[in-house]
Amino acid sequence: MNNFTFSSPTYFVFGKKTEDESGKYVKRYGGKKALIHYGGASAVKSGLLDRVMKSLDAEGITHIELGGVKPNPKSDLIYEGIELARKEKVDFILAIGGGSVIDSAKGIALGVPYDGDFWDFYEGKPVTEALPVGVVLTIAAAGSEGSTDSVVTKIDGNNLYKRCADGEVLIPKFAVMNPELTTTLPPYQTASGITDIIAHCMERLFSHTKNVEITDRLCEAILITAIKEGRRAMQDATNYEARANIMWAGMVAQNNLTGVGRQHDWGTHHMENELSSMYGCSHGAGLAILFPYWMEYAMKTQPIDRFIQFATRVWGCQMNFEDPMVTAREGMICFQKFMKEIGMPTTIGEIGGKPEDAPKLAANMFHGAPNHGSFLKLTPEMATEIYTMAM
Repeated sequence: MNNFTFSSPTYFVFGKKTEDESGKYVKRYGGKKALIHYGGASAVKSGLLDRVMKSLDAEGITHIELGGVKPNPKSDLIYEGIELARKEKVDFILAIGGGSVIDSAKGIALGVPYDGDFWDFYEGKPVTEALPVGVVLTIAAAGSEGSTDSVVTKIDGNNLYKRCADGEVLIPKFAVMNPELTTTLPPYQTASGITDIIAHCMERLFSHTKNVEITDRLCEAILITAIKEGRRAMQDATNYEARANIMWAGMVAQNNLTGVGRQHDWGTHHMENELSSMYGCSHGAGLAILFPYWMEYAMKTQPIDRFIQFATRVWGCQMNFEDPMVTAREGMICFQKFMKEIGMPTTIGEIGGKPEDAPKLAANMFHGAPNHGSFLKLTPEMATEIYTMAM
């Protein structure tokens, strides 16, 4: 196990009707005027936005609103939010939504106090200052409600570049987590979220770090839970207990409790960023497509013990001692079958991709970002081959 530091300061408020307490927590963390950042019409139609605003009013917190966040949040709305927040002298950002809304809110929080282009932080500038962010979570998936990360897409002419900013000041001050708010999600969004949770554990599980049994077992527990409860939620969207387990699994999978003391990979996530940028698919859908092909490629050159562990401990596959590669591949097959079961795509062609797109996807991935992966350290040629396999 490697040396590590770990901090998880977010105050979590979990359970039914907890969104009605949002104003109390904004006030607790010093907010006097909040920018409420949210996505589309569902927050309005469901009455959630009104309930949150009522809770802010009850605590004497003034507020303004900025909606319109789309999946794979774009830089143009963040620039608009920064300008609005500065003009209105906002001192707190309150995100109502899932990972896209939270990541966009974090981008605004970074930009308001910074005398420069907020995108600098997504190109590697150290993150040291940001407005405080709070969350009312509506989608269990990205885990941004408890993480240091913000993933945003920059619009640069005809090109889209999806990059990540990272820093402890981006960890939300609080996260209100009511599983009831996820019961009205379309099945595709639910499945995408389940996939994202699974992928966050896989990026940590596939590691060359030895003797990390505790975080191995934590990752495996979340994987097994996401698979079991994911099936229940897909069969019955209103199953509160399944939704509750998935929502908490999403946070634990990404606040890095499962990743301390070990090397992570993240190459598949970086490859997926280009799929969602180019084709507009959900992040989870892109991960569902790519992970089996990444595994198939990695098995050619990397030790297969991790793949065998994934197959036997997570999926319950029987060990083939005569031909261990059979077991390693069986885990990959089980993953892909589960993706099909919950309605996720399994090829890039299903989301509109063509084989000739592969070099462009790889070129965008490596544009200004040369390092991808650690378990399997990717090159542009390797990424191109994996994209082509996945077509």
